[in-house]
Amino acid sequence: MTNTELLQYWFDEVWSNGNLNVIDRMYGPNTYSTGVISGTSLQREDIRELVTAIRELLKEIKVSFSHVMEQEDWLAVRTEIDAKRSDNEAEVQMTGQMFIRFENQVIVESHSHFNYLALFEQLDQIPSEAVPILLTGQAMQWK
Repeated sequence: MTNTELLQYWFDEVWSNGNLNVIDRMYGPNTYSTGVISGTSLQREDIRELVTAIRELLKEIKVSFSHVMEQEDWLAVRTEIDAKRSDNEAEVQMTGQMFIRFENQVIVESHSHFNYLALFEQLDQIPSEAVPILLTGQAMQWK
């Protein structure tokens, strides 16, 4: 499999199908991921918890790649994610970018940036115009 095919398999099995056993096969014990939570590197067990949390919020998750660049053991992709809210089945769209390094078909390094702000707006967890509000310099107030 190419690195692109490996990453698509990862998303299909782990994120779409919820097959968390694939994490143990494809995510090395010393692998780290940056970008999900600022200033934090996620390990294998953290990824399991992240997938579980997102799959509680979303269902029918489909991930595709609009842009792909492979170079040796590195893969860069722009992802497009389509899903439905778990609570009311409203459609949700999100994009992101990832830089992944593979060794022997195992993810050994991952750097990503996903538009979580857009996701949480679509889930009605933050105001739909959070970015414009924040650009004014105003702080968002929590209830």
